[in-house]
Amino acid sequence: MTIPESHNDMLNKSVFWHIATTGPSGQLQSSPVWGGWDGEHFTFSLTKGRQKFRNLQANTNIAISGTDPENPYRYLEMRGEVVRVDEDPDKTFINSMAKKYMDADEYPYHQPGDERVVMVVKPSKTSQMG
Repeated sequence: MTIPESHNDMLNKSVFWHIATTGPSGQLQSSPVWGGWDGEHFTFSLTKGRQKFRNLQANTNIAISGTDPENPYRYLEMRGEVVRVDEDPDKTFINSMAKKYMDADEYPYHQPGDERVVMVVKPSKTSQMG
């Protein structure tokens, strides 16, 4: 699965992506995240203490959508599965996202004891507009 060429540029912009996961009672949960792209996988950071991390441990299916910050009528949605969870003990990934989104060298909202991971998503379906 590849991202349509018409919307590939969004993966390098500072788009606020919304991830939708399924909670323990079957309810949906949607949360905004910063996102990265390695050419094949969508990546984002979580802490292990968050509900969305527990949701994805129980059900790896995920929907991700973002609106182009330069054109609110242009969006990209990806549906897929978390295929890997990478530990991020040195905060390398979240710091790279802080650089992308805030032009900061370090993520400023670290909490003592947070265990950061990188969720690696393989998109299997996309939809888009604009």
